[in-house]
Amino acid sequence: MARRVLTTSPIPMKTKLLHQIGLSLYNTSHGFHEEEVKRKLEQFPGGSVDLQKEDSGIGILTLNNPSKMNAFSGVMMLQLLEKVIELENWTEGKGLIVRGAKNTFSSGSDLNAVKELGTPEASIV
Repeated sequence: MARRVLTTSPIPMKTKLLHQIGLSLYNTSHGFHEEEVKRKLEQFPGGSVDLQKEDSGIGILTLNNPSKMNAFSGVMMLQLLEKVIELENWTEGKGLIVRGAKNTFSSGSDLNAVKELGTPEASIV
């Protein structure tokens, strides 16, 4: 039955199911090596992605790297992935506020990390 559901479901449902059971949406046949990308991203420390879950069901995700205008470091990209997975499994969650620390949302990605990754495929986590 589960196999039939997967084959007849629309693509977004397949994607969600694969993600929930811990399978990567990309694999080596796509030229994607998740562990290698994670090792590269870990080389760029700095900042954090903090998640606060309120009793009201509202989550507050804070991008915290104010010295670089909350630019995403490699470590922050990995933390964001962890927080998104945590939020997907939070059954009491009703909404999410995404904000940046110190009155700045985010200036994007840390350009040093982006340059080092080299290929578009390497930037997918």
